[in-house]
Amino acid sequence: MESGEPLPRRDGRRGGWRAALFIVAVGFLERIGFTGVGGNLITYLTGPLGMSTAAAAAGVNAWSGTVLVLPLVGALAADSRLGRYRAVLIAGVLYLLSLGMLTVSSMLQTPQPHPAGCHSTGSTCSPLPSASSPARLAFFYTAIYLLALAQGFHMPCSEALGADQFDPSVGASRSSYFNWFHFSISWGYAIAAIVVTYIEENVGWTEGFAVCWATMVVYLVVFLLGTRTYRVEQPVDSSSLAHLTKKLTFGTNNATTDTQRLLATDQDVDGKGFLIKLLPIWLSSIVIAAATSQVSTLFTKQGSTMDRRLGAATGLVVPPAALQSFVSFTYIALVPVYDRALVPLARRLTRHPAGVTMLQRIGAGMVMSCVTMAVAALVEAKRLRVAADAGLLDRPDVAVPMSLWWLVPQYVLVGFTEVFCFIGLEEFFYDQVPDGLRSVGLALCLSIFGVGSYASGMLVWAVDWATTRGGGESWFADNLNRAHLDYFYWILAGLSALEVVVFLYFANRYVYRKNSEQPVALH
Repeated sequence: MESGEPLPRRDGRRGGWRAALFIVAVGFLERIGFTGVGGNLITYLTGPLGMSTAAAAAGVNAWSGTVLVLPLVGALAADSRLGRYRAVLIAGVLYLLSLGMLTVSSMLQTPQPHPAGCHSTGSTCSPLPSASSPARLAFFYTAIYLLALAQGFHMPCSEALGADQFDPSVGASRSSYFNWFHFSISWGYAIAAIVVTYIEENVGWTEGFAVCWATMVVYLVVFLLGTRTYRVEQPVDSSSLAHLTKKLTFGTNNATTDTQRLLATDQDVDGKGFLIKLLPIWLSSIVIAAATSQVSTLFTKQGSTMDRRLGAATGLVVPPAALQSFVSFTYIALVPVYDRALVPLARRLTRHPAGVTMLQRIGAGMVMSCVTMAVAALVEAKRLRVAADAGLLDRPDVAVPMSLWWLVPQYVLVGFTEVFCFIGLEEFFYDQVPDGLRSVGLALCLSIFGVGSYASGMLVWAVDWATTRGGGESWFADNLNRAHLDYFYWILAGLSALEVVVFLYFANRYVYRKNSEQPVALH
């Protein structure tokens, strides 16, 4: 039988944890390769490419938004024609192509000396802008957007393929799979944030990107090794996809035979299309995505101004992007506790198989997001006071005498937010769509974070324009000692609080699919 040929879903020789573990390992490797680029992209843009802080933040947000919207393209292609197995194969090839191009692109950048007066322990040191030709810049942008396309095929299809390995009747195992999948990829995030970013900033960008490329080679090998264990879903015939979308979106009655099969027992709820039904939850989750997108942009720039020395005796300087590993470590510590302790405890109290409903889990994460942005604002306000007291308001070349570790609480809180909200959203959107469109469901979830990144970029642009319109200092000034990231964080905290209210309104009125979980009141 040809590799990737659609197989019966309930083939007893395939599926289960044996097959899912290959997908879990693939997710771990993919996070190292992808996050090694994406997690430190703002440093590359403001360093070798010489962009301003505001332009780089907007650029990263635009790219991140594209990364998380393209899964809709990959999921539709997978569920209509390719199948999830082949979609992941395509992702692997695109990863190798894009990261290879990015490695070559970094070799074409001309190294520049540090500005005069720059101190190695003052982490504001950045290379001067390199004289990149338009052709080289075009090559670079082609590489990173090919990387985004690879993610578009990988992210919804690999995770859905892993969840497909469990029969729908075993809901607890599938819910546990989502937890352990994220536990695994958190290790990938951590390794990328600590090891790969250190290589990029202390050895060289070319070497760092080459490590990402080599990791993706292993990713493809591991995925292929698991081929004989996978259950692979039948894709929907693309000739009926348009009819299916119309039916499920607007609740119309004209449908083809394939659509009727997908909409068999328990696929449709009260004759309403699932997209219309999910839209309020989708819309009321965008702000939390915009808030957490600061981890790879403004949080990183915030850390780049602080004292990053890992002890005076060691001489080691911590890359600011390395603090993203604390998000991962929070996942690693919290997921086992949540899955093995909190869920059984909550199950005894609520009689719910997963302890709490998916929407309750999401709502808890949203509340934590409000707290996260408030803490980030308070820490940034303290950093500005320390800079003023040290007479460094006009000395961006000198590190503020405040330890980088002050930022750790806000990264840990982001981890708590994601364990509750992000994993809950992924399980929710996987569970609340027809079985044949699981990849589309996860892509819809990921598109929340994509639109959230776009929204963050637009908000940065709007605030930058408003604060400089009268000749004032931008809240995102290149000299962050004169900027006001704290004010921006307070705006996000306020919007997050408003989001909680809106989400609770819609969540308390949501009716789950039949034979899915039954709602428990959120209030």
